[in-house]
Amino acid sequence: MKISHYFWHILIIVFIIIAIYPILFAVSNSFKHLNDAFTSTINLIPNPFTFENYQRLHETIPLLKITLNTFVIASIITAFKIVTSFLAAYALTYFNFRFKKTTYFLLISTIFIPFTVTMIPNYLIISHFNLIDSVWGVILPQLADAIGIFMLTQAMRNIPKPLIEAAQIDNISTFNIMKDHVLPIVRPALTSTAIWFFILAWNDYVWPLLMLRSRDSYTLPLALQLFVSSEGGTNFTVAMALSVITMAIPLILYLIFQRYIINTFSSSGIK
Repeated sequence: MKISHYFWHILIIVFIIIAIYPILFAVSNSFKHLNDAFTSTINLIPNPFTFENYQRLHETIPLLKITLNTFVIASIITAFKIVTSFLAAYALTYFNFRFKKTTYFLLISTIFIPFTVTMIPNYLIISHFNLIDSVWGVILPQLADAIGIFMLTQAMRNIPKPLIEAAQIDNISTFNIMKDHVLPIVRPALTSTAIWFFILAWNDYVWPLLMLRSRDSYTLPLALQLFVSSEGGTNFTVAMALSVITMAIPLILYLIFQRYIINTFSSSGIK
């Protein structure tokens, strides 16, 4: 029994190391000289320690503008997804209308539609409205998300219906019921879903790659290709510095709100 116990602990530790090592690798090499990064790749302690990669990054690209673009795009997408998911989940949970189950099934089924299926139609629509190389070209196709509807619907189903019915009997408006009764209860699920949406939008690469052309409109994941692609050459340590900046904000948000994220997925039946 003890041997089995130790085995599973060792296995978990190995998986944790495998998951954390790429982050440590990126942070370490971002503070190394380029030659040192290739000669001491496995060594995670920079020797000598240098900030030249971050300085070169600032001199090569409009880093502040690109970071702001990424933040604006991720924030707007997150805000719209949360609002549409909350309203849809409330309607699907507490309103009675024809084909309610069918509507819910159709919405949830869109989760399983690959991005490649909708990519070309979305591109043609955005191109028609002359929104190529615009942040709105990235944002508009992502204003709603079925995963958010699913998770918030599951959270609202845990609210006792007599609580909502009592509020309706007291002639409280639907808006006030959502604001004063439902929202405080589902706030943990709402918070974790918002963080999840923000991280997905922050790390998005393929769709911004199709939409954005100029460096001034780039997001951080797109800027990374300038240092690892054949067009921009390969500057390994500068690319690691940009990787650290790119992952810093989502990682901090996840560490702060990880309890809410894990609880939401668990309550939604997603393991």
